[in-house]
Parts: sequence; C-alpha cells; structure tokens
Amino acid sequence: MSEPLLLHTAEELHGLARSGRRAVVMTMGALHEGHATLIRTAREQAGQGGQVVVTVFVNPLQFGANEDLDRYPRTLDADRRIAEAAGADAVFAPAVDEVYPGGDPQVRISAGPMGERLEGATRPGHFDGMLTVVAKLLHLTRPDLALFGQKDAQQLALIRRMVTDLNFPVEVVGVPTVREEDGLALSSRNRYLSPVERRTALALSRALFAGRDRLAAQAALQARAEASPASDERASALAKLGEVRASADAHAVSVAGCGLPDAVRAAALHILEEAGRHEPPLVLDYLALVDPQDFTEAGPGFTGQAVLAVAAKVGTTRLIDNIPLEFGAHS
Repeated sequence: MSEPLLLHTAEELHGLARSGRRAVVMTMGALHEGHATLIRTAREQAGQGGQVVVTVFVNPLQFGANEDLDRYPRTLDADRRIAEAAGADAVFAPAVDEVYPGGDPQVRISAGPMGERLEGATRPGHFDGMLTVVAKLLHLTRPDLALFGQKDAQQLALIRRMVTDLNFPVEVVGVPTVREEDGLALSSRNRYLSPVERRTALALSRALFAGRDRLAAQAALQARAEASPASDERASALAKLGEVRASADAHAVSVAGCGLPDAVRAAALHILEEAGRHEPPLVLDYLALVDPQDFTEAGPGFTGQAVLAVAAKVGTTRLIDNIPLEFGAHS
C-alpha cells in the first residue's frame, strides 16, 4: 500500500482522480483502532477499484465555551500512518479557513428536536455544529459512501436523518463500536484517563452489558413461561431443577414483559451508582434507553430496536458509550 496523498485544499481534493466508488471516513484526528476499523471497512465497501478518503479536521463549531478545543490532540503525522496501514488512498486535512472561508458560518444545519436530547441537552449547539461540518465535508469530498461509528449513536442517527431529509446522494454506513480488551470503548479521550480513573471508567461498559444481560435473562424467562401453563406445579418443578430465579410465578414473569425497559435501566443504573462511590467517582450525566429513530425514551411495552446510552465524567474526562438492544420476540 502506497502512502496516502496528503491534501489540504478543496482544489487539491477536487483534482484527485477517482474511479469506482469513493468512501469517506470523517475524523477529528487523534486516530486509534476504532478509526482504523472504519477505514478498513471503507476499503472493503469501496473495493480495490474504489477510493478511500479520510478527513482530519478539528471542527471548532462542535466545541462549547468550556470544552477542550485547544486541548484536543493534533497528531497528523501519526494519523497519516494509521490511515495508510488501514488502506486509505488520501487524507484531507484542511485548515479552518478552508472549511469556513468566510469565518463562522451564518447559515448552519439545525439538528432539530432530536439534537436537543441527551448529548444535545448537555452540549447545546454541538449537533448543529457537527451536522454543519458533515454537510460541508460531504459536499467537498463528494463520496458514494460515508462511514461513521456506532459509538456516537446519536450523531449517527442525526446524520442519517439529515441525509434523508435533505436528499444527500450518499449512503451512510454505521460501523460497530470497537472496544479495548477490558471493555472500554475506544476514544481519543481515553488518553486523558489516569490508571485509577480508567478503572472507574470501566463502569460505563459494565453497566451497558448488565442491561443487555438483564434483557436476555428476562426474555428467556418470558419464552419459558409462555412455553408451558402458568401454575404452582410449574413453579415447583422449576425449583426442583434448581432454577431458583425461575421458580417465581412464571405467569407473572410473562406479564412483567411490559416492564423490561425499566428492568434494563435498573440493572445498568446499579453498576453506575456503585461506581459513583469509587475513588475517583464516576459522575453520571445520563443513562437512557431510547428509540434510535428519534432518541425519545423507550416506554413500557416498547418493541423493536433500542439504544442503551450512557455519558459520565471521570475526573475531568467526559466519556460516552452505548449498545444496541432488541426488544420483542423474546429478544
């Protein structure tokens, strides 16, 4: 694999010869294995005859007044090496005045009501800035495919909505979250964590997995309950088999299916509350179980795809994570 071209201007990018499908991976730099997975997936999707462009741009519109724009790592040389190893053909790393030639844009994309929930409530204006730069980079790179990580689930949902609502001629591809061996979701901000802070931060993924396991366990009980009549004899038989958790009224377990979303939240929250007593403590921002179509909370009796999402601070570092879940048909 030859070293990817390094481009800094729209003119250079538009002059880049292309054949086959072009896939773009948008980043703010500080690339890690999660980004590399996106680039490798882009390579597969575009095919050997296609082209993969990685953008590296720290977007000032996405940072609030008290956020870490100046602190955000700039590691272009290392980013280019990672992009090369993962199969990129070009790295587009424009300056701020290349992306925003007239200064801060007066016309911006509005994220709408979905952009005011969860991350949007915590970081006002963040999603407007994100969608604005994604729209501009889609125009500049002119891709057939654009790949984004599912770790930023609300971002991915909003980009899909923008592409649909505004008729962008691009296919949006979501790529599953990449995790480190201990379960922590890969993030450029992980480097800010001290060893003791990292131990506390593991509660985010542990909480999500606890919610997933609660869903699977209760769904299995529901399926088992519906497979046989609800009776005292049923409960007694289960108890004799040593299935203590299932020896409760099987019919009640089946009826309790409407409370599954609350049970999932409770299992995850228990882990997070424990981590809040650690030293250093985990400071919870939100835990939410939402419909990925609009990021509204999943209510009792919810069926279909959902996202269990969490955001918290450990020390001065804010982290987010999520997992997809499926409710209904015994999950």
